[in-house]
Amino acid sequence: MTDQQPRNLSLPTPGCFADPDRSGLTATDVFEGMTEHLFYTLGKLAPSASRHDLYMALSYAVRDRLMTRYLAGIEAIGANPKRIVAYLSAEFLIGPQLGNNLLMLGIQQEAAEALRQFGINDIEEILDVEEEPGLGNGGLGRLAACFLESLATLEVPATGYGIRYEFGIFDQLIRDGWQVEITDKWLKAGWPWEIPHPDQACFVGFGGHTESYRDQNGAYRVRWIPAEHAIGVPHDVPVLGY
Repeated sequence: MTDQQPRNLSLPTPGCFADPDRSGLTATDVFEGMTEHLFYTLGKLAPSASRHDLYMALSYAVRDRLMTRYLAGIEAIGANPKRIVAYLSAEFLIGPQLGNNLLMLGIQQEAAEALRQFGINDIEEILDVEEEPGLGNGGLGRLAACFLESLATLEVPATGYGIRYEFGIFDQLIRDGWQVEITDKWLKAGWPWEIPHPDQACFVGFGGHTESYRDQNGAYRVRWIPAEHAIGVPHDVPVLGY
């Protein structure tokens, strides 16, 4: 679910795989990145852009900056191979990513200034648009997310493996004095922070039974026969350290 690479590594040269126009951290750089994504990614013009459009455009502009550092980390590890931590957890309560990534990149003021050029005077109006990622339910998931951020801050190469819950845990409503659970459709409006890898999809088995048999050499073997199959598609979410 979550990929994390070390930060503060040497950035790629413009002639490599990074676009220098997408790695700048000034307010002008962020504004130009938002304008580009509004037009080319979202198909919107600035005068008609909604707050959700601006949230997506800013998120994509910030993600461009993450990608430069993410790929630099991969390149650095490839040049100097080392062991990589694998953190396995059923939950990663990572929280909203836009505000967190602005903090990690140190461009909160720059983003606020860029938004003012779109008529948004309070950045909280855009930060509040983001849905809480439904990938955790409490302490276990928050601890796992904190570990990944700490590893990134310490420049320790690590990858967190978890489950991408399409419908999250659940939302709660009170109707006629009773608690009612409803589906948490946190992905309904899109989530710009993940990188899908459909080419790496694989079958995942559930339930079923085992059966014994003899192989061609007469050796006793046992195989699992799943009752159901699902197709699992890997999704990466870059995590920056402070």
